[in-house]
Amino acid sequence: MERLFEEKININLPDSDIIYFPSFLTTKKATHYLHKLKDSIPWQQDSISVYGKTYPQPRLTALFGNNEKTYSYSNIVMRPHKFKGELLEIKQSVEDITETIFTTCLLNLYRNGKDSNGWHSDDEKELGYNPIIASVSLGQERHFHLRHKTNPLLKYKMVLEHGSLLLMRGATQHHWLHQIPKTAKQINERINLTFRVIL
Repeated sequence: MERLFEEKININLPDSDIIYFPSFLTTKKATHYLHKLKDSIPWQQDSISVYGKTYPQPRLTALFGNNEKTYSYSNIVMRPHKFKGELLEIKQSVEDITETIFTTCLLNLYRNGKDSNGWHSDDEKELGYNPIIASVSLGQERHFHLRHKTNPLLKYKMVLEHGSLLLMRGATQHHWLHQIPKTAKQINERINLTFRVIL
């Protein structure tokens, strides 16, 4: 598969291990995957419970895995579809560069600027200690925010580009929260693939 691995950016934040590959995929290949996944993935919109209130999740999601293990967050329990086609191709490329075998991929479809993902850490018990998260972005670039859990002065903002890969591992999820904020701008769709290891 056509890929570009040349540029590798270490995001030097305390209590973290974060690497950004802005050109993980060529623009042509990333655009191909965007359209294929948009049309072939069985997207769903779950209801999410926060502070006792329930409302539609502000994005569409899907879960894929090579085992039967579920993934749970915010009172949502997701059951995996089997990897195939383009998603399996991307998985293999992510595994090549990260030297990690991933069991699971949580996909997010952000339809417009109103779709978002609030402050959270990917620290669910299914992910084990020091989880590794490999996040591939396709489509509209979106701002990605990080903030330290105990030091309010430690914050970081970056843009996740079309065809990029963001790798978070080590102690990152123990010490940092992250989000994709809403925007009032008129923007296009974005698909985010977050590869994980569910134990």
